[in-house]
Amino acid sequence: MRYLSTRGHAGRMRFCEILLEGLAPDGGLYLPEHYPQVDGATLTKWRGLSYAELAFEVLSLYIDDIPPADLKAICAKTYTEQVFGTPEIVPLRPLEEGLYLEALSNGPTLAFKDMAMQLLGNLFEYELGRRFESLNILGATSGDTGSAAEYAMRGKKGVRVFMTSPNGRMSPFQQAQMFSLQDENIHNLAVEGVFDDCQDIVKAVSNDLEFKRQYKIGTVNSINWARLLAQVVYYFAGYFEATSNNAQKVSFAVPSGNFGNVCAGHVARSMGLPIDKLVVATNENDVLDEFFRTGVYRVRGSTDTFETSSPSMDISKASNFERFVFDLLGRDGNKIKALFHDQLASQGSFDLSRDPAFKLAAQRYCFVSGKSIHADRLATIRNVWERFGILIDTHTADGVKVAREHRQPGVPMIVLETALPIKFAETIEEALGMTPPRPSRFDGIEALPRRVKVLPADVAAIKRYIAENVH
Repeated sequence: MRYLSTRGHAGRMRFCEILLEGLAPDGGLYLPEHYPQVDGATLTKWRGLSYAELAFEVLSLYIDDIPPADLKAICAKTYTEQVFGTPEIVPLRPLEEGLYLEALSNGPTLAFKDMAMQLLGNLFEYELGRRFESLNILGATSGDTGSAAEYAMRGKKGVRVFMTSPNGRMSPFQQAQMFSLQDENIHNLAVEGVFDDCQDIVKAVSNDLEFKRQYKIGTVNSINWARLLAQVVYYFAGYFEATSNNAQKVSFAVPSGNFGNVCAGHVARSMGLPIDKLVVATNENDVLDEFFRTGVYRVRGSTDTFETSSPSMDISKASNFERFVFDLLGRDGNKIKALFHDQLASQGSFDLSRDPAFKLAAQRYCFVSGKSIHADRLATIRNVWERFGILIDTHTADGVKVAREHRQPGVPMIVLETALPIKFAETIEEALGMTPPRPSRFDGIEALPRRVKVLPADVAAIKRYIAENVH
């Protein structure tokens, strides 16, 4: 399997090269040259597998430069009941008839990002050990990627993490999870700006090829294909749990900010998983909902990015959206470069509404979308608690609200859970008048000493910090 850039770079890379690379040299994102196809016989064979076994089967289709026995061992080490709390790893919980929650937040940091990040940590350690190399990971987080990456990488040999986050814009619990870590290889950088500023910095540093090579910069954001690939697995797992045979279809509703989570669903569907609809649920920062409704992709500046009660989705530049548009426009790297590099930079938007390909977004790729605001969030949290006795977080509530708008008779709708409610306690208290439970290992976390450096939203300042802290 070889990988290509969405922006047309001539090079073709193998998996372990792009694992450590992040962005392509032309600023594009990596995708496989083709999506391996999974037929009915294979689906039947995979139905009875454990999550770790299923992960191995899916990953094997994309990774041929790690010996199968080693890859199998990495999957077995990653997806355990000890790490994820249940033998099923991602159990389905029914709500009303035909509507399910897929529990993805039982990992070390109580968010779905653990599903991929735990694997990424083990893949990094394996490949760096094989090469006798080290890696400096530069990441951006709006709340959950940061803690998931740091908990996965802490103590890992040959790995340092430099994690940028928007200063003051994460929930108190999210900040405490990250900033309380005292590990020498973990560096928290609170940037004076919004998440998009952090993401822009990561991309700018990654696009400085000389700096990137000198300081061995990699990334754990979902611009890293390995991260997105790991997320494909739980679409297959959810499908198998919700169905009894391969003739059935399911839909997935996905709370979306950076488009990585739902892009993994697009990959699963492109492989042949019988998905009916991929439902994109946004919050007040509705760039993606606007696109799927109108064909216009219009990014917002920092001042127009709302601070909401589902803060991990307070994103106005959806990095992984480029991967989907690449497929939508027939994998034409020149078109993608013109749209994402040239037009977005100069005009801040592009319009595909008159392009015949735009109709394919709904017809061929089955994307639909919707939006949820603060009042919807409160009402949905209240409704799910009062009717089913299940506590959901603010982002999952956005997913449930939009999922209900797109349900079809006879087609199970699976909402991907995003995080446990304790991460957003203030809004849960507003909705229900009660404090959500927290795992005992996080008792008193907000009072722990903090290790964080506040820096301006400036590429040079971040580069300087990295250079001074790489020994």
